Amino acid sequence: MVRNMGCAVALAMAVFPAYAQDSELSKLREALRQLQQQVQQLEKRLQDAEKTATQAESTATQAAQQAASRPQAENALNPGISAILNGVYANLQRDPNTYRINGFVPTLGEVSPGKRGLSLGESELGFSANIDPTFRGTLIASISPDDEIGVEEGYIQTLGLSNGFTIKAGRFFSAVGYQNQVHAHARDFTDAPLAMKAFLGGQLGEDGVQLKWVAPTSVYWDLGLELGQGRAFPATERNKNGIGSSNLFTHLGGDIGESTAWQAGLSYLRTSPQDRAYADVDSLGAGVTNSFTGRSRLWVVDGVLKWAPNGNPSYNNFKLQGEYFRRKENGALTYDTLAESLGTLTDTYDSRQSGWYLQGVYRFMPQWRVGYRYDQLNSGATTLGLVDTGALTAADFPVLGAYKPKRHTVMVDWSPSEFSRVRLQYARDYSRMGEPDNQVFLQYIVSLGAHGAHRF
Repeated sequence: MVRNMGCAVALAMAVFPAYAQDSELSKLREALRQLQQQVQQLEKRLQDAEKTATQAESTATQAAQQAASRPQAENALNPGISAILNGVYANLQRDPNTYRINGFVPTLGEVSPGKRGLSLGESELGFSANIDPTFRGTLIASISPDDEIGVEEGYIQTLGLSNGFTIKAGRFFSAVGYQNQVHAHARDFTDAPLAMKAFLGGQLGEDGVQLKWVAPTSVYWDLGLELGQGRAFPATERNKNGIGSSNLFTHLGGDIGESTAWQAGLSYLRTSPQDRAYADVDSLGAGVTNSFTGRSRLWVVDGVLKWAPNGNPSYNNFKLQGEYFRRKENGALTYDTLAESLGTLTDTYDSRQSGWYLQGVYRFMPQWRVGYRYDQLNSGATTLGLVDTGALTAADFPVLGAYKPKRHTVMVDWSPSEFSRVRLQYARDYSRMGEPDNQVFLQYIVSLGAHGAHRF
């Protein structure tokens, strides 16, 4: 019996290690399976977190842009208030009251280089604040040299909409092109480029709604749509329900290393002007008023390149900026709209015109900059019908005659602080056929009160 018990013990000792080993392997397999499940769960949480972070980064970028343009002390009960004073001394060789851009309309108004001698220039008074967690409000009034006060911009804008969306409603500078959204005091030159004067009447302000979306991408990308009343050139204000103008725009931007940033944009503006009047002369040199009714389509391509050593623009920086405009208009052209007793003459009109500018500004010392800009326009191919009457020819529309206006501009400015700037500018302007104009401007710009940062 002792022998049998010894055999049983020996057998048990031989089987138990094998059983124990199988049991340990089962436990290891189970632990490995649970570990794999945990890894899969962590990977899913990581993917969700990365997606949430990307969306949060896009929202934070928008919030940062809004915060950058809003002084810290500003709130609904204590709005940001600012005033911009702009004084100009102009020495103009040609009479600014007869200024025109041959081959293009409009011929007067905002396209003029301004008054001779000393003038206040266009100044601004601005109010801005967050209204509540949903809306922000901005009002900017302009004061012209003729003591006329008007609303330059007055709009509300949403805050914190999800998925990168922003809605703006009211009166605002259209996002067509790049420089149209820049206020006059923030420009790098005293006056607007010739292309803005010829195709946007100087600067296009619209009453309407703007919807913009900023994509959650590593590079900056926005896409926007504006629907407006069509209150200003190239459109005309109409006593009519509906939409008078629309603008579709997009921008791409990013960084090249630590020192260079870029942005490129494309815009498409559609308007339908009705009886858009402009001043001209007849074949005898007498003044007449003509008008255009039809469709106007404008494409704008813009680009900006900024360089600053290691991203610090305080001491040295360079900005290269340019825009290309191309417009197509077709409809009906009416001759001498004021000669009602004699009857007006109307027939078909079709034109394709273009223009561009390129400018560079270099900060060579902390407070000093120099800049050069070249403008050129092309009146393009213009077809006048007027075949039914046989009474009028292209000679009866001299302002619309074929011409390629151009202009050279140089400037130097001194900014002792971010709140003040003094600029000296010289331009050789060939806008008037056969009448080159030497233009000298001495300008000061000062900012009083809280004033937000400007756009890229």
